[in-house]
Formats: sequence, C-alpha cells, structure tokens
Amino acid sequence: MIHKLIAIAALSLGAPAFADNVSEAGAKLFKKCKSCHMIESDDGEVLTKGGKSGPNLYGMIGRTAGSVEGFKYSKDLFAAGEAGLIWNEVLLAEWVTDPKAFLRNALDNPKAKSKMSFKLKKGGNDVAAYLASMSQ
Repeated sequence: MIHKLIAIAALSLGAPAFADNVSEAGAKLFKKCKSCHMIESDDGEVLTKGGKSGPNLYGMIGRTAGSVEGFKYSKDLFAAGEAGLIWNEVLLAEWVTDPKAFLRNALDNPKAKSKMSFKLKKGGNDVAAYLASMSQ
C-alpha cells in the first residue's frame, strides 16, 4: 500500500500547490496544531511558536516521514518513512484528516497506530499549503 501512496505523491509533485499564497485559512487552522507543534527554521528562527510534544514542522513538505532527529515517533510512522513515505501537500492533507487511518492504509496494516490523535475535520489542504509556505 505504501507504493500506492508513493505513486500518488509522485504524481502530485507536478501539480500546483493548493494555495499560491499563504492562506489565512491555513494559518488560522494551524492554531489548532500549535498545542503540539512549532515551526522553527534550521537556523533557529521561531516562525510559529508552539508546543514540543510533536515534532518541529519546518521543512515537512519533501521530508521523509518520521525523520526529525531526536523525536520519538510511533513505530508505524517510522516504518512508513522507512518504506519511502515522503510528505507532500496531498499526503499531508490526507494525514491531518485521520492519522491512524492514513497509516493503516499506507502500511496495509489494520493495527497501525499514530501518536497523533488529533483529526482535522476540514481544511487539511489549507494547513498543508500553510506548512509548505512556512518551509521556504
């Protein structure tokens, strides 16, 4: 199943981003993510203050899943990264909707788990576009 996600990711690389500019909707929705996540650039500039119970989301688009050094991911998210899952806007939008279902589908494992229990009911595309814009 991870191969299916990799194919989707490859096809979406040539697709336009969900938003040409940082969407106000994405920034607003990201406030829900800030309790666990921050966005801090590689040179240490804090772009968006937030919690540290989740990994720093700077540079997430284009990064291998489960690969932020020093963060302890679920074994299943780490396995997805090891199998070749690289985040793009399409996959990230799907992930934030239901992380557990995403991993179960990606790994073809009905018991796969995620540490991220939060589900964003709508606006995943906006959050993904926001994160893409914050990582440039």
